[in-house]
Amino acid sequence: MKAPRKPVPPFPGEQLEAICRIIADTSTGLTGSEIGHTLAKCGIPDVDSENTKWKRLHNSFVAVQNMTQYGNHVVAFLHKAMSPVLYADSEEYFERKRAELNRALAFSGLTMGADGRIAKVSRAKTISEAQQRADELRSALKARDVHADVLRFCKAELVQGNYFHAVLEAAKSVADRIRAMSGLSSDGAELAQQAFALGKSGTPVLAINPLSNETECGEQRGFMNLLIGLFGTFRNPTAHAPKIYWPIDEQDALDILSLVSLVHRKLDSVTGP
Repeated sequence: MKAPRKPVPPFPGEQLEAICRIIADTSTGLTGSEIGHTLAKCGIPDVDSENTKWKRLHNSFVAVQNMTQYGNHVVAFLHKAMSPVLYADSEEYFERKRAELNRALAFSGLTMGADGRIAKVSRAKTISEAQQRADELRSALKARDVHADVLRFCKAELVQGNYFHAVLEAAKSVADRIRAMSGLSSDGAELAQQAFALGKSGTPVLAINPLSNETECGEQRGFMNLLIGLFGTFRNPTAHAPKIYWPIDEQDALDILSLVSLVHRKLDSVTGP
C-alpha cells in the first residue's frame, strides 16, 4: 500500500460530500471553530463560514479543488483532523470515524490507516451494505479491545439485515465453549448452574479463580448469575423470537458483544476437570 504521491486527483462530488458530512457531523464531528482552525492550518480558504458545518467545509474543499485542480488539500485536512494524537483518550471514536471515512475514500482508491494517514488502494466500485456493517462493527469492537472469539461473529452474512444474528451467534459461542470446557451437555441457565455453582462440596466443575476466600467465592457466584442473565436476556429471546420483534441497532450490538467479550476473558482463566 503506497502513500499517495502528488498530485492527488480531485475528489468527485459524491465522495467530497460524504467526507464532509462525516467530518462535520452535527453530533460527532468537528466543531465550527475546529473546522476553521484546521482549514487555516491547511491553507484552505474558509469561503462560507456562516453556512452549516458540512456545507461550509464542502464549499471550502470545492473552492480549493477548483483553484488547484488537485485533491491534496483535502488529504492534508484529513491528516490533521484525524491525527491519532488528538484521539488518545477516545480510540473508539477515532476507529468509528476512520471506518466511516474509508467507505467514502474507497471509491477514490484511497484508505486511511490506523496512523491517520491516507494511502492508495484498489479503487472500489461497490461495497455491500452488509460488508460495510461488518467492517464498522469489527472496527468499533477492536477499538474496545474485545476478545478475539467475539470478532469471529462480525461477518457480513451475520449482519445482513441487522445485528440480530451476530449477537445470537456470539451468545451461543459462550455456551458452546462452556460445554467444551466442562464436558456438560446442558444449555442456558441450567448449564451455567451445573458448571459454576459451588454446591455442597464448594468445588464447582469450573472455577474462575482459586476460591480461597469469600470474596473469590462471591465472584464465582456473580459470574454464574451473569451467565444466567446473559442467556436469559439475549440468547433465549434471539433464539426463539423472530428478529423483527427483537430489533438490535449498532450500539446495542456493541454493548452486548462487549459483555460477551468480558465473559470470554473470564473463561480464559477458568480451571476445571
